[in-house]
Amino acid sequence: MNNIKISILLSLFLLSQISFSQSTVELMPYMQDFKSISANNTVTVTSYEKGGSHYVYVGGFKGVDVFSMDAEGKLTLVSTQELYKEEGPARGMVADNINGTDFLFVANKHGNAIETFKILDDGSLERVSLTMDTDETHLGIAITLQVVHMEKASYLFIGGLEETPGLSSFKIENDGKLTHVQSMKDDDDIFTDGIIGMFTHKINGKTFLYTGGFQDNGVSSFRVNENGTFNNINNIGDNITDRYLTGAYPVTGVKLGENYYIIVGHRHHKYYEKNGFIKNPNFVYHGDGVSVFKIDKKGSLVPHYVLKDDENTKLQGQTRIEIVSVKDTEAVLAVGTRDDASIQLVKLDVNGILSPINYLETGFSIYYGLRSHKIGDSNFLIAGSNRFDLKKVATYKILPKIDRSNKVLKHIVNLKYKEDATEEQVNEAVQAFLNLKNEIPEIEHIEWGVNDSKEGASKGLTHVFNLTFKDDHGREIYLFHEAHIALVGKIGPIIADVLVMDYWTEAN
Repeated sequence: MNNIKISILLSLFLLSQISFSQSTVELMPYMQDFKSISANNTVTVTSYEKGGSHYVYVGGFKGVDVFSMDAEGKLTLVSTQELYKEEGPARGMVADNINGTDFLFVANKHGNAIETFKILDDGSLERVSLTMDTDETHLGIAITLQVVHMEKASYLFIGGLEETPGLSSFKIENDGKLTHVQSMKDDDDIFTDGIIGMFTHKINGKTFLYTGGFQDNGVSSFRVNENGTFNNINNIGDNITDRYLTGAYPVTGVKLGENYYIIVGHRHHKYYEKNGFIKNPNFVYHGDGVSVFKIDKKGSLVPHYVLKDDENTKLQGQTRIEIVSVKDTEAVLAVGTRDDASIQLVKLDVNGILSPINYLETGFSIYYGLRSHKIGDSNFLIAGSNRFDLKKVATYKILPKIDRSNKVLKHIVNLKYKEDATEEQVNEAVQAFLNLKNEIPEIEHIEWGVNDSKEGASKGLTHVFNLTFKDDHGREIYLFHEAHIALVGKIGPIIADVLVMDYWTEAN
């Protein structure tokens, strides 16, 4: 009888292990759309749902582009909003509802100001307030914003990279104006020098705010009081054993079961070493990784786990970590990287252990510009790049990974040149297209030809280019590669029409 009980228990244990290991479907980001933006680059992306419609706000130098987004991730430009003094870049944008009114708060980094915009019914913006930096506050080179809702009021917490760094709290009035509550100057104990990431947890009726200090290499926890004031709880600096905080950058958090976690990424100072941006150049490079901290009953940060970068992950130069989805026992996160130019999906289980899922090489570096958004049952990521030549924002849908084994991707480009394009211009354009193979190694094969169809259904298109890629990464890298962007800019003026189609087929 005992043997039977042991056998049953063992079977149940094995079944539970199988169920646990299979709880996350192997997910992958798949691009849905990309659109041009008016700014020189994409620094920050946020999104918001208003009246059943979904809007995307893309901030860069000089302005913020507003797009509507449909259930398939398709973007449509709504409007463009200039920033104060046409400065920027827009950083740390956050949209929220304050006592019935929808606002977008924008940190104008080089304008040393916080701009408040009312979100109108069509998603467009109307500036209602401008809060300038003073000797009392820490808004210079403002980068990160965090709205904290308390019982009777809401507050905007602000951090940045100014000469006298620190953390500031402002009460958000019903009209969107900001009233200063408290500022705490950075010192040798707290980590608020270069706040590029913040997150709020509410635990047992208490509100806690967590910050990352990019310049001073650590994370801090604060208790937020009902009146918007705050006090420091604990601080944890970088080391070479159980956390990776040199250049602490993105900060996010999640509750799983009864456990509260803070997840912190970093863009290591070694990536900035050459231009003298780092205040303290005496650092040790000990690799790249994402650090997990558990929150104790007092709201303090406790080092818990590190997912270390290796040859199977893309974690170098993390600039943004977004929560994609949360279940009772696990969360899926997306890590945007500047140096690996990728989106890495990871899973955080209820025990606070991170494990990689899949990554997509986007073909562009992500510089804080990554945002997760949900429409119905679909999870999306919206991404942009700090590259000044790209000027694009892209959407990705998170789907179960599609089996592409033994398949290749065919990318067919059909062109018609303008009637006034000279033969020399056309020949140069053809050679420039073919030369992409030499500049983008992800192109497995390229061939071309002039249309010879006699059916009269070619729509006037005359030239065909057929490119082959072995996977999704190759197409992404090609689409956003500097050489491809330069080619489009060069030959665009002589193109009358273009038709592009992609399809997957069996590999030869």
